[in-house]
Amino acid sequence: MMPAEIERIVRQNDIKYVLAQFVDIHGVAKTKSVPANCLMDVVEKGAGFAGFAVWGLGMEPHGPDFMARGDLDTFSVVPWQPGYARIACDGYVNDAPHPYCSRVVLKQQLARLAEKGWTLNTGVEPEFSLFTRDAQGALKPVDESDVLDKPCYDYKGLSRSREFLERLVDALQKVDFDVYQIDHEDANGQFEINYTYSDALTSADRFTFVRMAAGEIANDLDMVCSFMPKPSSDRTGNGMHFHLSITDKDGQNLFHDADDRHGMGLSKLAYHFTAGLLAHAPALCAFAAPTVNSYKRLVVGGNASGATWAPAYVCYGDNNRSAMVRIPYGRLEFRLPDSGCNPYLVTAALIAAGMDGVERELDPGEPMNVNLYSLSLDEIRDKGVGILPQNLNEALDALEADTVFTEALGSEIVSEFIKVKRAEWVEYSRHVSDWEVSHYAEFF
Repeated sequence: MMPAEIERIVRQNDIKYVLAQFVDIHGVAKTKSVPANCLMDVVEKGAGFAGFAVWGLGMEPHGPDFMARGDLDTFSVVPWQPGYARIACDGYVNDAPHPYCSRVVLKQQLARLAEKGWTLNTGVEPEFSLFTRDAQGALKPVDESDVLDKPCYDYKGLSRSREFLERLVDALQKVDFDVYQIDHEDANGQFEINYTYSDALTSADRFTFVRMAAGEIANDLDMVCSFMPKPSSDRTGNGMHFHLSITDKDGQNLFHDADDRHGMGLSKLAYHFTAGLLAHAPALCAFAAPTVNSYKRLVVGGNASGATWAPAYVCYGDNNRSAMVRIPYGRLEFRLPDSGCNPYLVTAALIAAGMDGVERELDPGEPMNVNLYSLSLDEIRDKGVGILPQNLNEALDALEADTVFTEALGSEIVSEFIKVKRAEWVEYSRHVSDWEVSHYAEFF
C-alpha cells in the first residue's frame, strides 16, 4: 500500500501515471511512465530499463536489467503535465546499488559526511537561454527586441519573456520550491532563476526537475529553453554556481567563523575544504564543465557586453567574481559548473575534493582580491595562480591523472565518464565546421 500522504496527493491531484525518473551520465532525465497503482512496485522492486540503451551505465545488451527504484521522499506532482507525478530513482542491478548511477554515487559521498554528523547544503543558480526556431529550423532569440549590448537586468527583456517565466515559477512553487527571484542575465535572451538552498541530494533532484519543467513549458510555447553552456560566442554562457556549506546535527554552519582573520567569515574547516577544491580544480573541471562547448565559456577575457562571470583561474577571493571560488561570507560559491553539468556527479566530486583538503589539512593560501580578468597571463603566473583546462581533452587528462576521484567515486563511474567524454571529444575534433569551410575553402 502507498503511504497515507502519497495516497492523498494521488487522490487530490487525480494522478494517473508516475514518471519513474533517473539520469544518465550526462545528467539528462530518463523516465518510464508507470500507472499510479503500480507506484509501490517502483519503490520496492524498481522500474526495469535496458541499461545498454542509456548513456554511461556501463552495461551490455546481454546484461541484466537496470532497475530504477523510487525514493518516496521525492514524490511530487508534475504541474505542467496534469495527471502525472514524478519520483526520483536510484539505479540497482542484480539487487545492488549500481556503481554507474550518479545519484547512488552522490549518496555514498553524502554518507561520508553523515558519519561525522555533517550535512552538505547546496544552493544552485541555473542560467538558461530562450530561443525559437526560424523557418529553416535555426535557433534565434525568442524576443527579437532583446538586442541591447548590455542587457543584464533589463526590464523590457525580462517583461517580454514573462509568460514563460511565470509558468515556470508557478510550476516550481506548486511543488514547494521557494523561488525568491528571477532576472535577465548578461546575454540576450538569457535568464536565471533562484530558489532557496537545500541539502545536496534534494538540490540535485530539484535541478533535474527544473530542466524537465523548463524544457516542456518552453515547448508548449513554441520555444526552446537551452541549458547549453555557451550558445553564443560573443555573449556570456549559462553557468550554474554552487553555494556550499556544511552544517552539524544542530543545523550550525560549520563553514562560518566570525573571527576569521581575512574577514570572510570562514572556519578552518571551510579553508581546508576550499584548498581541496583548488588542489583538484583541473580534474573537477571535467565534471563541472563536461562538454566540448563548456570551454567556450571558460576563457580569459571579457565579452561583447563588457563582462564575464566564468572563472579561468584557480584561486579564491572575498566576493571576487573573477575567482573560481567566491566567498559571499561564511560559505563558498563554486563558480566553475555550467548548466549542462550532471548535478549529482558535480556534487559528489566536490565532496571528494573538499574532503581531501579537510583530511590532509590543506592550506588554500591567501585570497586573491583583485580583478583577475584585467591581468595578463604573465601577471597571473607571477601570482602563482593556475589556469583551468582550456578544452575538454585537457580536463579529462587531469581527471585521469587524479586518483582522488577514482578512489572516492569509484573506478566504474569515473572510467565510464572518461570513456564517454573522450568519444565526444574525438567526434568534435573530427567535425568540419562552417568556420573552417569559410576560412579555408578558397584560402590556398
